[in-house]
Amino acid sequence: MTQIGLQLYTVRDHLEQDFEGTLRKVAELGYKGVEFAGFYGRSVEQVQAILQETGLTAIGAHTAYTRLKEAMDEELAFNKAIGSRYIIVPFLEEADRNRWSEIIEDLKKFGERCKKEDLVLCYHNHDFELTLQHDGKPALDAIYEQVPASLLQVELDSCWVSFAGYNPLEYIATYQGRLPLVHWKDLTKKSDGSPDTVELGRGEIAITEIGDAAIAAGVEWLIVEQDHCAGDSLESIKTSMEWVRAYVEKGGQLHV
Repeated sequence: MTQIGLQLYTVRDHLEQDFEGTLRKVAELGYKGVEFAGFYGRSVEQVQAILQETGLTAIGAHTAYTRLKEAMDEELAFNKAIGSRYIIVPFLEEADRNRWSEIIEDLKKFGERCKKEDLVLCYHNHDFELTLQHDGKPALDAIYEQVPASLLQVELDSCWVSFAGYNPLEYIATYQGRLPLVHWKDLTKKSDGSPDTVELGRGEIAITEIGDAAIAAGVEWLIVEQDHCAGDSLESIKTSMEWVRAYVEKGGQLHV
């Protein structure tokens, strides 16, 4: 059954002050797994200890493209040691977004290296991979067409797909079977059209339908993420979890 996780980037302000205490709070709120975005200077042993204490699953880690180019062995060793299965390329800097052919070749190399270590490489999208083109199609589709599924799986940020003007339900259907991870995120548009990420249920994204589609597609983890929180980030993830529990009470087939 699909499980509920948290992208820890959401609570980065608290992690900087109290890494272990923040993970305890995340577990208390009912999240089953966490996706790392940095380890805040903790050792393998320290991360192992807090995961064991809280019962949280290490889903995976967002690891910068440049970091994978420079220190892949170190990153893979750390993730293997803490039981983290997915290595996710989270973002491309603007300077890299006109080098799609090179990015694609690098992703193949990263995927081969992960596969040798029994880890799985994923790519996490924003909106620009859909608004920018490569080989006559959205760059995101070109990536997944040119890098085989055996080397690259999909972490679909459903919110950014919607913001880019595409249908996230269609993307979930397209990549079913290659889609272990989906970011579950909500947003509103500011008066200037820019995005403002909000707690689940407080925005304009079809999150109920996305959750239903992801679960039906066999997604392993629905991962809550809020890029920016207007108030306290721990309160934000609490509010989002309250929405998740209400979703389950209404019939959502999610393990919470």
